Amino acid sequence: MAQEPGGTEIADLAALKALAQPRRQQILQHLALHGPATSAILARGLGLNTGATSYHLRELARYGFVEETEGDSQRRQRWWRAVPGDRRFPPRSRQTPEMRLVMDELNHHAYAADVELFERLQRESTTDDFAYSRSEIRLTDAELREFFEQYIALLNRYKRTEGEAPVGARVVHTRLMAFPTPAPAPAPLPAPASTPKTPASTHAPTDAPTPASTPQAHAPTHTPEESS
Repeated sequence: MAQEPGGTEIADLAALKALAQPRRQQILQHLALHGPATSAILARGLGLNTGATSYHLRELARYGFVEETEGDSQRRQRWWRAVPGDRRFPPRSRQTPEMRLVMDELNHHAYAADVELFERLQRESTTDDFAYSRSEIRLTDAELREFFEQYIALLNRYKRTEGEAPVGARVVHTRLMAFPTPAPAPAPLPAPASTPKTPASTHAPTDAPTPASTPQAHAPTHTPEESS
């Protein structure tokens, strides 16, 4: 996949299906955590057999998510690494119904794996190097897109290969979720007042005053606009 300004959009349904497979997401996470690996290393780490990991690696490679890399030259083994890049998915408004099902499945497994990884690594850690934040801000749609692009630009500023990184640098996992609160539902229109009917006969004391006229109902002269 060619890298383009603003990221590379993955709109091919077959590529999305390949990425949504849970085992393949585990393989990509393992490669991100531990670096290049062979199918045998992945099999041991994920509790699979080498035939399964080899198949999943070939499928990921078909769509450009992993690629072969140099490993131990003294052994004839195929080493694989995750291909870096700014990959993006089509916005929800441009997804077909089938693509939405695939994206929902992909996100479900990816988010669950992210939470599990964070909790596990934090439990095992004895340092204070776990940073996370929760907040609410008010943004327009255009500002939210700008916010996202600035976040990606910040990530790219710190993206370095192992050889370029300073001594002591480690792989740090970053995740961003930004989503608006649903707009409030429009207020219901007031029900029109009904004109009371005059009863056919009344039984009131003879000294009760007689009303001068029947009260009239006044309906609203305008319809409240729906809030956007």
